[in-house]
Amino acid sequence: MVHGWTGLLDGRIAGDWQNLLAGELAHQGAGVDLPRFSDPDAPRLDVWLAELREHLDAAPTGVERVVMAHSLGALLWLHHAAGEFDPRLKVDRVLLASPPAPRWRDEEVASFQPTPLDAAGVRRAASVTRMVVGDDDRYGTVADATNTARRLDVELDVIPGGGHLDPKAGYGRWPSARDWVLDPTVRLGPRVPRPAPVSPAFTQHERGTRGV
Repeated sequence: MVHGWTGLLDGRIAGDWQNLLAGELAHQGAGVDLPRFSDPDAPRLDVWLAELREHLDAAPTGVERVVMAHSLGALLWLHHAAGEFDPRLKVDRVLLASPPAPRWRDEEVASFQPTPLDAAGVRRAASVTRMVVGDDDRYGTVADATNTARRLDVELDVIPGGGHLDPKAGYGRWPSARDWVLDPTVRLGPRVPRPAPVSPAFTQHERGTRGV
């Protein structure tokens, strides 16, 4: 689990999806690593890169290795992928959740910008990479995400009303993220699946009497 700016894994927000998912997976017997990168309120790319690579180097081999990176953590992964290749650090799958758009800028995280979009590096760093964003993310539009996914040559899932896929948007428990860890063919969807649409031609009573 690779957290983002302000570090949702530092205990201040216990209800974010990375924390909750880590607990679910650990309960199912998976080995889970939740690194806490240095100074999450004022992150430095060189420090976070070194720490990320230390954790990757220490990760067990001989098992499937999956990385789930959120927000600034997703940008951290893209910097890692664009850097010098070390085959020992390659993982099987990566999920880039809500990476801010390449055009987004903030002087407090200036060392992370600009964002490298190195498709070859992404393929070297992980066998499979997937992106997921909300269609109303405050850090970028769907068009931004589509362009990033195209340039990286990765699959993209867009979640209606997902926001920045953070606690403010209700993420929270996120069943499809857990399911994707267990099965790479799963598409990322809303935290709570939307009910099937009901035809306006029938009322609830009519559906009951007609067996619909």
